[in-house]
Amino acid sequence: MSVVLDSTITCPVCGHRKDETMPTNACVWFYECEHCKAVLKPKPGDCCVYCSYGTSRCPPMQQSGSCCAGQVT
Repeated sequence: MSVVLDSTITCPVCGHRKDETMPTNACVWFYECEHCKAVLKPKPGDCCVYCSYGTSRCPPMQQSGSCCAGQVT
């Protein structure tokens, strides 16, 4: 199974969308929207902002289905 590294994050505050490349070995717990400057955090139960607001789940979740919460970027 190939891992998708590209994800489009959609800001829940203003709706701005941005294509990003996800790290392969860590979670991103905070993400600042370049449009409205809102700081996004994972929704309860998600391990990172990509799992909450992206079009693809983070690579560790795609590979093993387990949270990468022990690693933070």
